[in-house]
Amino acid sequence: MDIPPASTPIVCDMADAPDTAGQRLEEYQRLLGQTLVSREKTGQGIRFRLRADPGVLEWVRDLAAREKACCAFFAFEVTVEGEEVLWDWAVSDDDVARALLEEVYLLPGTATRSLAELDDRLAGRGLRFTADLSGVLRHVTD
Repeated sequence: MDIPPASTPIVCDMADAPDTAGQRLEEYQRLLGQTLVSREKTGQGIRFRLRADPGVLEWVRDLAAREKACCAFFAFEVTVEGEEVLWDWAVSDDDVARALLEEVYLLPGTATRSLAELDDRLAGRGLRFTADLSGVLRHVTD
């Protein structure tokens, strides 16, 4: 997996994305709700094990490509092992990126919640983000 350098900005730019952040969160809810077998932490990051139902491999590859397009600090590897699609995630060597990866790990239990709740959880961890007029989210440092 090609993990981005620590100098990679912690930015989420969905300005050119075909979906919104809310729609993306709903998509995670559907994907994980329908196919998640298990999740685990790995030496490099996290792994979702998903049932390799018809179309799941393509769905995960598409979603991973869209995530990489908006959040360059993430790294992904999607493989198949037996009857499972393995979706490995890693991030650049950055505390904020690692905190966001932890939120991804928690998605199976939190994806049904709103973006406002996600923002509140991150703020509770001392992580604040701001959006510009085009919808680009940036980490705010004080």
